Amino acid sequence: MIVDCAHYRDGRRQHEGAMPLEQAAARCRQGGFVWLGVFEPGPEELDRVREIFGLHELAVEDAAAFHLRPKAEQYEDGTELIILRTARYDDEREEIDTGEISIFLADHFVITVRQGIASELHEARSRLESRPELLKTGSAATLWAILDQVVDSYAPVVGELERDIEQIEATVFSGEVAPTERIYSLRREATDFYRAVHPLLAVLTRRLQPGKTPPPLQPYMRDVHDHLLLVNEEVAAQRDLLTTVLEANIAVISVEQNKINLRQSATMERLTILASVFLPLSFVVGFFGQNFAWLVTHISSFEAFLTLTLLGVLLPCLMLYVWLRRRRGRPAPPIPEATHTTGWQAPAASRR
Repeated sequence: MIVDCAHYRDGRRQHEGAMPLEQAAARCRQGGFVWLGVFEPGPEELDRVREIFGLHELAVEDAAAFHLRPKAEQYEDGTELIILRTARYDDEREEIDTGEISIFLADHFVITVRQGIASELHEARSRLESRPELLKTGSAATLWAILDQVVDSYAPVVGELERDIEQIEATVFSGEVAPTERIYSLRREATDFYRAVHPLLAVLTRRLQPGKTPPPLQPYMRDVHDHLLLVNEEVAAQRDLLTTVLEANIAVISVEQNKINLRQSATMERLTILASVFLPLSFVVGFFGQNFAWLVTHISSFEAFLTLTLLGVLLPCLMLYVWLRRRRGRPAPPIPEATHTTGWQAPAASRR
């Protein structure tokens, strides 16, 4: 879908509203340059733009695909393709929405192909139209306006990521367990954002080379480059911090798991002691509950019953006590020394 198409000459827009593609291509030969903005075009629409403006077919294929990293390509006809990644933070989902802008840059035309909702360029066009002294420098001014808007839009994303990281960091370093999935999600978003920011430095560095940017635009390009350097450093620091937070969270989880294991071990120890105490009693009850003739005929007095009962209870308890004491006082077995081998060793016969 064509969003806007305007002809600029002598630092001014030459008409109001959009114009047909054929008329825009004809205006390119009248001096100045044409800026054509397209949003998520279909294959047929891209082919039509390619035929009218004579774009390279490989450049059009790159504009139709979605890239993970920004890049710049120079073609034989002098047209340059610059691909940028855009970013916007969604407060409701607490995630980063990304988009893409493909810029076909030539002396007499600029074609921007936008993909994704986070690639709005109306503000960049309006800002550039209010700066006629920059528009006079030619089509390179549109590249500066787009780069400036894209890099400025990175700053709120960095701030929101920093806020999310601080929340997770406060949870982890307070001794509580943070959701590991959330940390992984933040690190993945920071990594994707870094892939959008870091390669753009090479694109801007190339534009700062002699002859690539008109002299009036060079200070503005350097300013965008400085802002991008700051964003790149902050995003790289956020990635490292998220790695540290993830390791700390794993350590907190291990500590909590050890506490649970210790509580379970203490509970099992209490249950074992209780079972050991009641085992002799169960034996006595079970033994005297038998209806054998010897028990019925030989245990005829209370004293005999008491003697056998006390022996049946006290003797196993005493034996259990002695066994536990000996078990506790026994030294732990020595740990065998580990044999370390590094690399391959020749047999003894060959080492002589």
